[in-house]
Amino acid sequence: MPPRSPLPPRHGLQAAWVRTPDRDPSAPAPWASMRDWLVDKLAPSPEDVDDMLARGVFVDEAGRPLTGAEGYRPHTFVWFHRELREEAEVPGELTLLHLDDRIAVFDKPHFLSTIPRGRHVLQSAVVKARRQLDNPELSAAHRLDRGTAGVLLMTTAKRWRAAYHGVFSDRSAVKTYRAIAPVDPGLSFPRRVESHLVKRVGTLQAETLDLPPNAVTDIALLEVRGAWGLYEIRPTTGRTHQIRAHFNELGIPLLGDPLYPSVLPVDIDDFTTPLRLLAHRLEFPDPVDAAPRCFVSSRQLDWPSG
Repeated sequence: MPPRSPLPPRHGLQAAWVRTPDRDPSAPAPWASMRDWLVDKLAPSPEDVDDMLARGVFVDEAGRPLTGAEGYRPHTFVWFHRELREEAEVPGELTLLHLDDRIAVFDKPHFLSTIPRGRHVLQSAVVKARRQLDNPELSAAHRLDRGTAGVLLMTTAKRWRAAYHGVFSDRSAVKTYRAIAPVDPGLSFPRRVESHLVKRVGTLQAETLDLPPNAVTDIALLEVRGAWGLYEIRPTTGRTHQIRAHFNELGIPLLGDPLYPSVLPVDIDDFTTPLRLLAHRLEFPDPVDAAPRCFVSSRQLDWPSG
């Protein structure tokens, strides 16, 4: 583990760090300078590293900016804040539903990633929540797809993460979703959908295999408006894209789904067509004091206009 970071959090994110490797003191240094090592380690163009050095982005253990001219030193930590792309503001508010010493519960809008990753860092629920509550230790106890809105549980400090993550890994959490999808008169509800789903790395869709079921979803039809229905869903397992894949298997893919049945060429910052899927309610026995917990989203799904 690295020592304490000399840089404060920025945008709700802790500073990144890299460390020079150890070496035999009698062997020649593999790099002439710390600049050369940073270029090799981070693999951007030399001009990018030189620009970051000129701006004082890289600092040593004492928080002193590196110039790059320093001779190479083994087993040395270097801290920096990553360069972030400009991100379009996601519409809708990340609304706080509940806050206590252990947990914070939010009502997430559509299009907002749960955790900072890839091309969505500042526009992620965790980063927005950390800035909103001025708490850099906030961490998501579970994840919602970027397209899914609704109830999202976070922990307020590192010491609570394992306990509240456990209510999802041991399946003691009861999650109830709502969705809008076509109505097929040939399908009866309530019904249970079971299949074997696999989401492979590098693929956008989950794949259904002819194997014993590993994904189970209970679905009820709550309301019908013309050709569309409002469904209540309780997944008893937590496979990636499970609800979306099961509705697609039934031949009634969710309204606004850019992945099922076909992958659509939607721009990453196109917020015009939300996926009609809402994490409506979350219930679980508190892992610390066994008190019943229940949180309900205040959001409503938009019905199609036609």
